[in-house]
Parts: sequence; C-alpha cells; structure tokens
Amino acid sequence: MKNLVILGGGYGGMRLLSSIIPHLPYNLMVILIDKVPFHFLKTEYYALAAGTVQDQSLQFPFPKHPQVSLIHAEVEKIDLENNKVWIADRNPIEYDDLIIGLGCEDNYHQVDGADKYTHSIQTISKSKHTHKHLQSLPDNGKVAIIGGGLSGVELAAELTESRRFQIALFDRGDAILSAYPKKVRNYVERWFETKKVIVYKNSEITRIEENIVYNHGNPLSFDCIVWTAGIQPNKIVRALDVEKDKKGRILLSKYHHLPSNEHVFVIGDCASLNHPPSAQLAEGQAEQIAFVLISKWQGKVLPYHMPPIKLKGVLGSLGKKDGFGLIAKTALTGRIPRLIKHGVLWKDKNKKSKITD
Repeated sequence: MKNLVILGGGYGGMRLLSSIIPHLPYNLMVILIDKVPFHFLKTEYYALAAGTVQDQSLQFPFPKHPQVSLIHAEVEKIDLENNKVWIADRNPIEYDDLIIGLGCEDNYHQVDGADKYTHSIQTISKSKHTHKHLQSLPDNGKVAIIGGGLSGVELAAELTESRRFQIALFDRGDAILSAYPKKVRNYVERWFETKKVIVYKNSEITRIEENIVYNHGNPLSFDCIVWTAGIQPNKIVRALDVEKDKKGRILLSKYHHLPSNEHVFVIGDCASLNHPPSAQLAEGQAEQIAFVLISKWQGKVLPYHMPPIKLKGVLGSLGKKDGFGLIAKTALTGRIPRLIKHGVLWKDKNKKSKITD
C-alpha cells in the first residue's frame, strides 16, 4: 500500500479529501493528520471569540472511508529527504505523496511583547480562550484590536453589537480595509463612527505590555488586547529548506507541488499564489491538486496549462444585519452583502454536512 499524507484539515485539506475519496485507487491509503479532531470554519472565529456563535456550530467531522485514516496529533517536523513526517508522541509517518496544508500563525512583526500580551483568533483553541477572557470583562471594558483588515473589522463589529465595550481599532494604514475600494472603506468607517468605535489610523505599535498598547510610543490602557495584524506560514513550513517568497510562503510549480519534487504539494496559507490567502483560494487550489492526483492515478497526461483559480469575491460582516463586500469588482455595502454572506455560510455548512454523513 502507498501512503498519501495530508497535513492539516482546514479548508484546503477538507476539500481535497472529499474530492479524491470517490477516486481512490485500491492500493492507496490516505492519512490525514490534524491537531484537532474536526474541520472548523475558521472564517467565523471572530464570532466565536465575540460569543455570538458556539464552537459546535462551526465544527464538522472529516469524511469517513475504509482507505482514510485520521490521526489527531501535532506535526513536529517534515523530513523531505527521507519522505517522513514526525508527529508528537508517535513514530514518524512515511509518505509517497505529501500535502502540506498546515495553515498560518499570527505575525507579530517583531513588536516587543505582542506574542505574550495579546489574544488571538487564529486557531479554535485560541479563539475560545479569547472569548473566555472577553466574557470576564465588565460592561464598558476597554478592548483594543490591533489590525484593521477583515478579521479585525469583523471582530470589532461583532463585539460592538454583542457587548457594551469601549472598542479601539488600530491600523497602520491611512484607512482600514486597505484592500477594498474607497466606497467600502468609507462605509465601514462611518458605521464604526455611529457605534462609537475609535479607529486609530496610521498607527505604529512599538510595544505591548500587559494591558498596555504603545502607539507611537504613547501608552494606552486596555482590559483586553487582540492581535489581528497579519499572518505568516506555520512554523513547520518556515523551517523547511525550500524556495520561498518574501512572505515566507513556498514557491510552487503550476501543478502546486515543489518545483524539485512532484510528490510534495502545498495548499492554502503556506502556498505562494497570485492572491492573498483565503478559504476560497485554498478550496480552489485543493480542487486543482485533486485533479492532478486523480489524473496521475488514472495514467492521464496533465494539461500543459492549469486554469486560473476563480475567486467569487470577499464578503465581510458588520454584526448580524450589515456588511460589505467585493464581488466581481463591484463594491457592496449594507444589508445585501450581509445576506449574501449568510447564504454562502449556510450553503458551505450544508455541503460539509452532506460530505460527512
């Protein structure tokens, strides 16, 4: 029997697994290794931290199949020379083909104290810990959110509607949501103004101590500090001696494997692609990797060109009734993008429920 090992059951790993199961050759075993026993909807971790959803509503079991084995463990090292994966408290796992989908971690940009004194929404356990701390705060507690991208904005908005906190959102740019059109940025900033959320633009976080944020060297006191100011590839990936881009993501061939090794694929946040990391991008990449693997199993010749991964757009929530988004270069604000996001989320949950039935 040959082993196909998948590291990480996130959006990419889950989509890949469900795509290849109907086409598995009889002599192949699939081993999925993940530190948690479920697939989680990471895009909703902001709501979990805010306490507006329960973790059970975001978790889905992985698909079951006689040729699929699930290992609940943390990856410690990838040995590319000897085709082995080292995991905690177990013997190393040998592979014939490997899918690296270990996701990302917070990037603290060398800000002193950020890793020690801030909370996170990057993993299910960290999001639950952040929720626990936020729940312990009294009304009018002061909360700082570092990072004005999608995650920071959605968390700030969710907390604004669910709790009576004094919320401050820090961003180093001239405007929050810098990747969005001006129409969207202005709409979200006005929304925050009506909710009395303080937005610090052009901020420079020089240091963080316990309950203190230093912006341009000036200390500001808070009861809770949450970091959403950037991501970087998983530490296991950062340790690999392979060619990477300026952000530490692994450079790949057009078929999504290492240029020097056609048996090692990289999927999701650790892959160097032409778009910013997202759940949608990881799933699109997973479908192409599944196509490559199935073609190899069936002895088919791969096409010279792979089609571009089509992204439908990005949607964000401002609480339960308002939102924003960018679909096919069209900027959306108000109730419609929130309804669309709710529908997309419902469809995603329904699809994953059918896969795991």
